[in-house]
Amino acid sequence: MTKDTARRPGGLLRQRDFRHLWAADVLSQLGTRVSHLALPLLAAETLRASTFEVAAIQTVQTAAFLVLGLLVGAWCDRLRALPVLVVADLVRAAAFCSIPLAAAFGLLTLTQVYLAVLVAGVFSVFFEVAHQTYLPRLVAAPDLVEANAKLRGNHAVAATAAPTVAGLCFQFIGAPATVLVNAVGYLWSALWLRGIRHREPQPPRPENRHLGREIAEGLRLVFGHPLLRAFGLHGATFVLFQSMQTALGVLFLLREIHLSPTAIGLLSSLGLTGALAAALVARRIATHLGQDRTVLLSGLTLGVLFLGFPLTTPGYGLFWWAAGAFGSAFSLIVLTVSMTSRQQAVCPPELLGRMNATMLFLVWGAIPLGSLLGGVLGETIGLRGTLWVSAAGALLSALWLICSPLRNAAR
Repeated sequence: MTKDTARRPGGLLRQRDFRHLWAADVLSQLGTRVSHLALPLLAAETLRASTFEVAAIQTVQTAAFLVLGLLVGAWCDRLRALPVLVVADLVRAAAFCSIPLAAAFGLLTLTQVYLAVLVAGVFSVFFEVAHQTYLPRLVAAPDLVEANAKLRGNHAVAATAAPTVAGLCFQFIGAPATVLVNAVGYLWSALWLRGIRHREPQPPRPENRHLGREIAEGLRLVFGHPLLRAFGLHGATFVLFQSMQTALGVLFLLREIHLSPTAIGLLSSLGLTGALAAALVARRIATHLGQDRTVLLSGLTLGVLFLGFPLTTPGYGLFWWAAGAFGSAFSLIVLTVSMTSRQQAVCPPELLGRMNATMLFLVWGAIPLGSLLGGVLGETIGLRGTLWVSAAGALLSALWLICSPLRNAAR
């Protein structure tokens, strides 16, 4: 693909194979986002789970990134990425189908939910690493910012629509059936991915391959590169504290602000319109400010806006939650588009899988730790106190960016 491809009307969406990748991502993202709201509501309302047990769902779902992330990165550099994506989608669909199936026979337990999200979490590691590895193999380097912006647009649309969809589905068809939306999304994704015609080359097979040595090469790349190191450490720190908020946010709105599931969904959708707005302008912001300055400024703004969550109170005080959700979602999408494009551009092609896996290990690996910590703090200092800790940590995470080579971009 050439630079001119992206500049024609419609940009990359005029290119058939990228259009299939983009279409595969649409409903998959919606289903995933629906489950983010449906699973905590299922645990809290249907299965009467405690604060710690609700937080543990996110811990179980993301623990595989901590355990398998680096191994999967080395494997993905040895394999074609597209078949990995298809298999991962199919297995995740089957895992989430088991929840409404168990509920239909009156057999649903919290253990069943944990097992389903654990299996889905393992294959999500393969999917996320392979997805970020595949994009630079499909799209030319000059088009990566546009490609990442369009895919992040799917995240934004899903983030905006999913809470309302999940809240309404929960209200009218129940939580187990709502989880089925996630399974349908993964099946949709697998079908579109199967339609991609691009012949992905077989990665080179170096002699004397050694898994440990290959993992070490990815670690050395990330921690030896000042920009990649700052991105990884910022992501790990921010996500550690963000996951505390996401693990307990629904429970906070349900039990302390006394909102209904439908109201929680509507409030979340209102806030997450920020992600949709960001997806529309992220490329222009990066072009105007430059990618490094965009990363620095959006990272700083992101931390400040997290203060809105613990400030939330009933009635007019819901403004703080909406403002925090809108602003942080906007900043996060702008940050991610520029940061991901910079990562992909500076990484040698033969190390893309390991670089992506190392980044995902640092960032996604922090999620189960943050969720676990959030559950413990929620039981000891309360839900609002935990949200204050989350906001303070999110704000301090920007120090990694301030102390990196990015600071030269602000001059």
